[in-house]
Amino acid sequence: MRFRIKLETAIFACIFLGGASSALAQQKGQYVPGQFGLNAGVIPDPGVTYANLALNYSATQLNNASGNSIPGINGTYSFWVDENIFYYVPKHKFLGGYFMPYIALNYANGELVANITGTNLNTGGGGSGFADMYVQPINFGWHLKRADVNVGYAFSAPTGRFTQGASDNVGSGYWGNNITSGTTFYLTKNKGTSANLSTAWEIHGQKSGTNLTPGQAFTMEWGLGQVLPLKKDMSRLLQLGFVGYDQWQVSSNGGTVTVAGIPVRASRIPYYSVHALGVQANFILPAKDLSAFFKYYDEYHALARPQGRTIVFGFSWTLRIPRPAAQTP
Repeated sequence: MRFRIKLETAIFACIFLGGASSALAQQKGQYVPGQFGLNAGVIPDPGVTYANLALNYSATQLNNASGNSIPGINGTYSFWVDENIFYYVPKHKFLGGYFMPYIALNYANGELVANITGTNLNTGGGGSGFADMYVQPINFGWHLKRADVNVGYAFSAPTGRFTQGASDNVGSGYWGNNITSGTTFYLTKNKGTSANLSTAWEIHGQKSGTNLTPGQAFTMEWGLGQVLPLKKDMSRLLQLGFVGYDQWQVSSNGGTVTVAGIPVRASRIPYYSVHALGVQANFILPAKDLSAFFKYYDEYHALARPQGRTIVFGFSWTLRIPRPAAQTP
């Protein structure tokens, strides 16, 4: 029994110390929660849109499969991801909706400082550089009477630096496939109050240099928001709301991992999950097609993974094509 407990602790420590030192290289999936919240189903106006999203995750607690902090493992784990996202929406409709492919070019910076009480294991790691690239070649959005909806397919390309066993990785080392959806349902006729939901289903390939295939994951993000006019002519808007995310591993890992020289079936690693609540604020200038956002999430429950907090902020701007006709004041 003591060996089993030590082995379980060693597995978690291996994941935490060996994999968590980069932004996107953990045994957990490639998708980092916190991407969506309010306006999850809304797509940009026809034209070219640039969005910048900066996400910071930090944790000082590593939980076991029961959701309890693992005693004896102390340290900090944090990373930044800066996402540069380019959308294109043609003016012509397809299948009754709009085609909206996009690509995200990501720069990551991660850091880990940790030690295990009662051992001489005291480690640190980190890396920075261009991370995995996210491409959504198929994405369709529809404007309905009381809702905006989009569905699509995306893939994550392992363009980030990855070497098995290295402590400065910034890539996952494997390909990923994602089935996504987003819905914004308007609770009031003037569309000021909305309920939002986005989903992402991840299917992973085999990690480079190993026989390990991370298990599939499902992420759900939601939000409930209210728009408040800052000027009577609606030229400046403030949107406030509550947001949250939930992520689960939904299939077992394939292959093996080596812990203290002992090969262990990856399927023995417990399934991870995490749940968070937070708030979001958006500042919107409709006439200029410009908006800025800020989100804060606190993770209140996590299994077999770190538990911490997420901060997200950024902006988006659309160059409309064609340009809208000038309106009479």
